[in-house]
Amino acid sequence: MKKRIGILTSGGDCPGLNATIRGAVKACYERFGEDNVQIVGISNGYYGLIHGLCREMQPSEFSGILTQGGTILGTKRQPFKMMTVIGDDNINKVDNMVQTYKKQKLDCLLTLGGNGTHKTSKLLADNGLHVIGLPKTIDNDLYGTDVTFGFHTAVDIATDALDRLHTTAASHSRIMVCEIMGNRAGWLTLYAGIAGGADIILLPEIPYDMDKVCDAVVKRAQKGKTFSILAVAEGVNDLKIAKLKKKEREKFHAENGNDTNRIAAQIEKNTGIEARVCVPGHMLRGGSPSAYDRMLATQFGVHAAELIADGRFGRTVASVDGKITSNKLDDIAGKKKLVDPKGQQVKTARDLGISFGD
Repeated sequence: MKKRIGILTSGGDCPGLNATIRGAVKACYERFGEDNVQIVGISNGYYGLIHGLCREMQPSEFSGILTQGGTILGTKRQPFKMMTVIGDDNINKVDNMVQTYKKQKLDCLLTLGGNGTHKTSKLLADNGLHVIGLPKTIDNDLYGTDVTFGFHTAVDIATDALDRLHTTAASHSRIMVCEIMGNRAGWLTLYAGIAGGADIILLPEIPYDMDKVCDAVVKRAQKGKTFSILAVAEGVNDLKIAKLKKKEREKFHAENGNDTNRIAAQIEKNTGIEARVCVPGHMLRGGSPSAYDRMLATQFGVHAAELIADGRFGRTVASVDGKITSNKLDDIAGKKKLVDPKGQQVKTARDLGISFGD
């Protein structure tokens, strides 16, 4: 009897999803025999699992996708907090997902995604399904793994953006404020900021003081530096906003938007130096994965096949101290890995004279 393996990609896309799918599938074909494996592709993440959007896939569909960005399965955000809520459509999402799994006669389900994806994976595991997670996110904020696939490619793209801003900033003697994705975790902004030679890095984990940000700009100008580069995570808060309760902060940002434009406007007003904003946005999610992410994604996929062979379900693949391993979903679901304000990377930046506005 063929081993039936379901695969879905959930949440935001990123480079490396297809490379991970390819790694898992090719390793399963190699381990079990191509004739003994049937891959069932589930379209648009958990939405597809809820609504039964499944199809049997052919081996040829997994060729030539190592370098391809996006996801051949499609993805869609399906918030975890709504998974157990029955809405106007009267659909019990959890029951539907379990029924789809059973109807497709799956032996296991691979879920590629970030924090929300893994919380739903645990929910499915708690309902008796054989689930294995694979850690995807450009934010690198998934607990229990040193790195997620997609992160390093996004760092490369963000770094390139900062590199390019240097020349135009120098030409016009401007302040360039680059907003980088990262609503709660600042890993992407921190790594790109250091690699891209930013003068000021603002992170969600380190609330900033606008006066100190402006002071850093002025001090550079006093040293004869005609421009400054700011790498700003989209989820930053100043000291005042950071003290608000979560719902109050969310309401403030819903009504006023991210801080990036306000930061640029305040710098220009307080220092008299022209400031401009650049938002690479979803470019950070697009395009072909870097060589690093192709390698990492392939290793993650291969290890998922190993977990299937060993019958070790209710786990997610991880990279810990340079080794590919796995964690129990119970131990990592719902936990975020945030930048430590006193950690090595932040210390490295401070030792270079980079300001965090604090």
